[in-house]
Amino acid sequence: MTDTDKFRFSWGNFPPLTQTQGTGGLIRQDLEDFRVTELELYAPLGQGSHAYALVEKRGLTTRDLVLILMREGLKENEIGVAGLKDKFAVTTQWISVPNRHAALLEKLGEHEGIRILDMSRHKNKLGIGHLQGNRFEIRVRQTQADAIRLAQTTLNELLEKGVPNYFGPQRFGRFANNAVDGLKLIRGEKVPGGRRLKAFFISSVQSLVFNHMLSERIKEGLFEKVVLGDWAKKHDTGGVFRVDEEAESERAQRFEISATLPLYGKKVKMSEALAGERELATLEYYGLRWLDFTSRRGDRRYSRIRLINAELKPEDDGYTLCFDLPRGAFATNVLRELTKTSVDEANLETDDLTD
Repeated sequence: MTDTDKFRFSWGNFPPLTQTQGTGGLIRQDLEDFRVTELELYAPLGQGSHAYALVEKRGLTTRDLVLILMREGLKENEIGVAGLKDKFAVTTQWISVPNRHAALLEKLGEHEGIRILDMSRHKNKLGIGHLQGNRFEIRVRQTQADAIRLAQTTLNELLEKGVPNYFGPQRFGRFANNAVDGLKLIRGEKVPGGRRLKAFFISSVQSLVFNHMLSERIKEGLFEKVVLGDWAKKHDTGGVFRVDEEAESERAQRFEISATLPLYGKKVKMSEALAGERELATLEYYGLRWLDFTSRRGDRRYSRIRLINAELKPEDDGYTLCFDLPRGAFATNVLRELTKTSVDEANLETDDLTD
C-alpha cells in the first residue's frame, strides 16, 4: 500500500465492532427512505433580534438553503444554522436570520423541495453545534430473509457496548480523497482550492488518524476499556480526566466513561504512557508528526457513543431503523454495523464539512 493509498478512505480499513452476520440491503433508494430531524439544543423564545424558521427540505443540502438566501441579498455571516444535513434525504432543521430579513425566511417555502413548518424569534443567531443531535428514520430495502433477527441481535449489542464513533465517508469527500489533499498540503504541495479549503483538508487527515486509532482499539479488544494515559470522558457530565489507574476500565465497561481519541492540533498534544505509545504508532503508520497539525486548534472526540431511542420496524422488503445520535456522530456507523455493507462509501454528495 502506497502512502497515498493509506490516505484514501475505505471502510475496509476500519473494522465494525459487531461480528453478527449483516442484513445486507440498500439505503437511499428514495428521498423518503432517509429522514433526519434536528434535535434542538434550545427552543426559540418567541422574541429577540433573530428570526427563526423550522425548515423541511427534500433533496437539498443546508448549503443550498444558505445560497438561496444569499441570492436574496443576505450576507453569509447573517445566516445561522446549527448543523449541516445530507442532500439525499428529507431533513428538518432550524435556520436563522436577523429580524429585518424575516420575510426572506418565509419566502424559502416558495422554492421546490422546501416547506416552512414553524416561525419564531430568538435573542441570538444560530451557530454550528447549537443542537443536541439528530433523530434518524432510515429505510433499509432488499435485505435477506432473516434480517429482523440479525438486525435486532446487532442492535442489542450496540445498545450495550456503544457505537464506534468513526468519521464516516462524508468527511472524506465524494471520491474519498480529501485526506490525500490534506497530506499534500502538509508536505507543502499545492492542491486545487488549497488555501480556501486548507482547514477542511487538514481536518480530513485528523479524522483519518482518529479512525485508525479507533480501529486498532477494536482489533485489540480495547473498545470498552481505557488504558494508562488515556483522556477519558464521563458520559453524564462531560468531564474529562487522565487515566492513571487501570481500574478505571471497570467504569468504562459500565459505560460510565469512554476513552477519547485526539484530533491533533496546537491545543491537543500527544498523550502519555501507553496511550501515547499507541498514538505514536498511528502517526508513524501514516508518516506524520504532531507538528503537522499545529495549523488546527485540535480537539478530543469520544471513541464510542450511546445509541438512544433505537427501534426496528419490519417492512415488506426489509426494515426501518430509528435512533437518536448526539451532534457530530454519523448514522452511517449504525447502518454499517447492521448491514455489514460499505454504507455511503461511493457517490455521496453531502454537506458535512463541520460536524
